[in-house]
Amino acid sequence: MVAIHVDGLTKHYRVKVREPGLGGAVRALFRPRYRAVRAVEGVSFRVAAGEIVGFLGPNGAGKTTTIKMLTGLLYPTAGRAQVVGFDPWKGGASFKHRFTLVLGNKQQLIWDLPPEETWLLNRVIYGIGWPEYRRTIDELVALLGLEDVLGKPVRQLSQGERMKCELAASLLHRPELLFLDEPTLGLDLTAQETIRAFIREYSQRHGATVLLTSHYMADVTALAPRVLIINHGQLLYDGELRRLSEQLAPVKRLELVLGDGVAAHDLARFGQVREFSHPRAVLEVPRKQAARISARLLTSLAVLDVSIHDPPIEEVIRRAFAGASVESTPESTPEHAATPTHQAPVSITAEAERDWWASLAAAERAETVAGD
Repeated sequence: MVAIHVDGLTKHYRVKVREPGLGGAVRALFRPRYRAVRAVEGVSFRVAAGEIVGFLGPNGAGKTTTIKMLTGLLYPTAGRAQVVGFDPWKGGASFKHRFTLVLGNKQQLIWDLPPEETWLLNRVIYGIGWPEYRRTIDELVALLGLEDVLGKPVRQLSQGERMKCELAASLLHRPELLFLDEPTLGLDLTAQETIRAFIREYSQRHGATVLLTSHYMADVTALAPRVLIINHGQLLYDGELRRLSEQLAPVKRLELVLGDGVAAHDLARFGQVREFSHPRAVLEVPRKQAARISARLLTSLAVLDVSIHDPPIEEVIRRAFAGASVESTPESTPEHAATPTHQAPVSITAEAERDWWASLAAAERAETVAGD
């Protein structure tokens, strides 16, 4: 079953252009000029029921505009969408009972009252019977560990406690679709992990679909095997998160523990030295050569330990945002995933490619020296 089906969704704005100064203000009043803003341009994808999908993009990429269209808050300029079986702009109250929208930078809790007062208000708004309310709130309180905050005014709660209470308020009506926009914004590491564990557990228990946006990549890597990447209003990638590293960073990182006498210039013969603080170092090498170069390092230098890793996902995502095009991978996504967008398949920027080839040449020279 498909929870979200988006086809060619587009949103254009007309924004008034105002020149500075009094003269500009007067001209804008009587002879206004406008410029077109293409916030979202022909976005298409599908999300299956019960799936957790990351929705990534830099600020101003079109994420929030897309979510507002999917929740019926904005009308699109063009395109279609079906969300849990409804047209978002015509679904009415029946549609609003099927989803929830949680914004990490906004709150619905009443500041001077305990959180349960807001929950009781939401119970009335959604027409939830008392027995069902008690069952639901007892489950949410237990999952989120809220037993000790129920009687405190919201103003006395920590930011992490407030976010937990916001989630409880948003899930009282048992929505089957969760739009989560920066749910861990501003939280400490412990609170972030608690929220992630709750989202994972709630989705598994109730088969809830989750569309997650976050600038904290730990949220995405922990929860979303599949990601959508949007920038300048266009969908750049739809596929597995792990495949992104293979396309945009054809390198591996070797984390080394060094013995005595090994200097940075010794490692530079094998690849690009990213970090060096004896006895530890990080060496970047071509992905396909990682195992062979690791073996050469162990036999050629006083290397005590080697571990092989992909580059940090934050670097890969930044590369995608910076303009490196990627191919969607329908074979690695569920059958319901969108047909890949028609993008020119350019894998890496020219500058990055030169870096990788330089590393490869250095590695080959090192092998020749070692062989002699």
